Amino acid sequence: MRGSRRLVLAAVCVAVVAVGVVVLLQSHGDGPAPANATPAAATAEVTRTDLTSTVTLQGTLGYADEIAVKGHSGGHVTWLPTVGTTVSRGATLMRVDDRAVAVFYGSTPLFRALDTPGLVGRDVRVVADNLAALGYRIGSQPKAGTVVDLPAGTPAPPASSAALPTSDAPASPAPRYTVSKDDAVLTPALTAAIRRWQQDTGRPHTGELGADDAVVLAGEARVTATSAQLGDDAGNGVLSVASTTKVVHVPLQPGDAQQIQKSGQVTVVLPDGATADATIGSISTTTPARSAGNPADGQPAQQTVTVVPTDAAAVQHVDPAPVQVNFTGETRKGVLAVPIGALLALSGGGYGLQKPDGTLLAVTTGLFTKGMVEVTGTGVAAGLKVVTTS
Repeated sequence: MRGSRRLVLAAVCVAVVAVGVVVLLQSHGDGPAPANATPAAATAEVTRTDLTSTVTLQGTLGYADEIAVKGHSGGHVTWLPTVGTTVSRGATLMRVDDRAVAVFYGSTPLFRALDTPGLVGRDVRVVADNLAALGYRIGSQPKAGTVVDLPAGTPAPPASSAALPTSDAPASPAPRYTVSKDDAVLTPALTAAIRRWQQDTGRPHTGELGADDAVVLAGEARVTATSAQLGDDAGNGVLSVASTTKVVHVPLQPGDAQQIQKSGQVTVVLPDGATADATIGSISTTTPARSAGNPADGQPAQQTVTVVPTDAAAVQHVDPAPVQVNFTGETRKGVLAVPIGALLALSGGGYGLQKPDGTLLAVTTGLFTKGMVEVTGTGVAAGLKVVTTS
């Protein structure tokens, strides 16, 4: 047993000596470098490029062109659509004294009773165009430039083209009028179409239309709010509608308008983090009302930029909500730039760049954007390698 123990002890001693020799050889030979060797500094090149900044503002996703709608004074609201309802041409927008108020499309509201054959004007054109679009035969209309006799005692339409008589026109007890391209005439055929539409929609089929029988909108609209209760006077605000097109309204602070490029790229960041490309539609200005003692006196005008998503489907199912809007800001073309991590704060103030050999170059900084910074200075040129942290 003693002999065996001596053999084991001798073997262990030989192994220890062998390990020591290997370690000694590695420490003096060509073995790998120690683990704590200082790594080479990261470098970046000075590049000549175009830099564009981003201006981020807060906005609200909603609907375009919201307007308040009234019924006719003296009547009472007897039915209203629910908020969120989409109304199109020919639909009932509300009921006043239980009479349906229809939706027509156009740019001129009905401003008088259309109850006299031969009336001419843009309001007649609105009625003619809408009934034709709804599938009713309205007959032929006088062409632009046609001279017609107006009903006796009827003034010429507002903002009309030149009215007659001319010096060589025959004497007539009725005033004469030259039809413009925006006018229509209340002909017997158009009156008959009005009567058929009234009959089909459950209205008294008189062939006459009052100014309160239809609300003229720019197009299909969405009911955004109701401000009246059933039984309220319809002469006050009844409801609000807006275009079905979704837009983002961004209030601007003083100086914001000068920072954004009207033709630049716009990105809307939605509540779920998704993004949608957009364009600037318009920039509107609202001036605070001024009156004696009004605290708004002296306040600057409020500007609002309307941003229109390029792809309407991208925001179609997104509820109105606050969103972030990224605008294209200042653009600098052909400037020298480095990663922001290459800047060194100098002890005497300002910034510098460090070359790989340790030389410092003082620089003047310009535009900071997207991790890059514009730099200028003596010895700074495109292709120069500088030390950076990233």
